[in-house]
Amino acid sequence: MNILLPTDFSPNSWNAILYAIEFYKTVECNFYILNVCIIDRFMADDAGAADQIDDLYIKPSKQRLVTLLHKINDTDSVNENHHFYTITEYGFFLESIRKHVLEQKIDTLVMGTKGASGLKKHIVGSHTGDVITKVKCTTMVIPERAKYNTIKEIAFPSDFNLAYDLKTLEPLTSILKTYKANLNIVHIQRREAELNAEQLTNLDIFKTYFEDYKPSFKNLECKKVEDAIQSFVEHKAIDMIAMVAKNLNYFQSILFHSRVEKISYHTDIPFLVLHE
Repeated sequence: MNILLPTDFSPNSWNAILYAIEFYKTVECNFYILNVCIIDRFMADDAGAADQIDDLYIKPSKQRLVTLLHKINDTDSVNENHHFYTITEYGFFLESIRKHVLEQKIDTLVMGTKGASGLKKHIVGSHTGDVITKVKCTTMVIPERAKYNTIKEIAFPSDFNLAYDLKTLEPLTSILKTYKANLNIVHIQRREAELNAEQLTNLDIFKTYFEDYKPSFKNLECKKVEDAIQSFVEHKAIDMIAMVAKNLNYFQSILFHSRVEKISYHTDIPFLVLHE
């Protein structure tokens, strides 16, 4: 399995690396640790700036990655399943991520984030927000206070409105299989209403697809989707929230908002974002 770990050497990105190491403890993995030196537009236009770029950005990045590898080795030294590689890239963040997802044949991207404060303002200004909405790769978002626990309960919010290729769900079924976790499919609606024909069809597809994992189905009525998720996460002691990125409007109401003070799952529950 190939895992991409973008790092800016912050505590959040280190926390994501630690989480990934624990999460994939029993899986044979190639971890690609990527540091993107964000491009300076003035230097990018200066044909003679190559030496400056090397001295100011590339060499320091490579040195910090070597230090980071030593730190990882102290943490993960006995795990023969894990192989680590470092990459320094100078360029635009999103383009660099896309490039290495393709080049290294990445299965999952694992990124740290500063919880709600790092994701609010509806995606704008957030590297994590950009990646999970604009890079077509399964992404695990690890909030700042998330600590690895054995995955026992997974919440999968859906409005049953959008159909998608069932292959999209394979990373989720893989986790269910590996961890023998319980799947909680949660339908949240803002007012009492019957499911329409399309929603019922999609619900039946879910039931058939996940049949082997004996999922539970929960219908919640709440004016604010994020409040319902918060309540459900606390009640069921949820260890991970899985979502399909295609369903962006629904996705935004759960992930991107500014009511930081009331929503704790943003800071301690990992998100698994599935892409078609």
